[in-house]
Amino acid sequence: MKEEIINRVALSKLMVVDLEDYYPEGERVVFDIQDWLFEGYVLREKDFRHLVANYDWSQHQNQFIALTCSTDAIIPAWAFMLLTIELQPFARKVCLGDLNALETSIYQDIINNLDVEPYQDKPLIIKGCAHKPVPANAYIMLAAKLKPVAKSIMYGEACSSVPLFKRK
Repeated sequence: MKEEIINRVALSKLMVVDLEDYYPEGERVVFDIQDWLFEGYVLREKDFRHLVANYDWSQHQNQFIALTCSTDAIIPAWAFMLLTIELQPFARKVCLGDLNALETSIYQDIINNLDVEPYQDKPLIIKGCAHKPVPANAYIMLAAKLKPVAKSIMYGEACSSVPLFKRK
């Protein structure tokens, strides 16, 4: 007699939280101001403001923007603030840094706004092995957000998870 195979994971109350499910589609762009600097190193305010005023900001409609300067130039904070003000009507998100900083900032917003009510008193697995660029910081932020409500938190896959937290 053959024994029926039972999927105990599917029958359990275990809930999987997959950060890929929250990944917002959209183009990610690094906006490097190096070419807007005199010889790549010196920000001349008048020249910089002229470039800002004459740039077509609408080309960044619905993009996620990481502002940076790839040279060792010392850039005053107001310069990135000015760019952000110009990008704000068009871009979905603007941050200072590289693409990893941008993804972290995107996920910080998502996790801050995450409704944790469905996870109240539930055993959870935070799914690992993302195929999309989910930053490591997002997993840390998610674990911190879920700990106050979860019965338990594990990381990985149901077949091979690492226990992280169990409420006593």
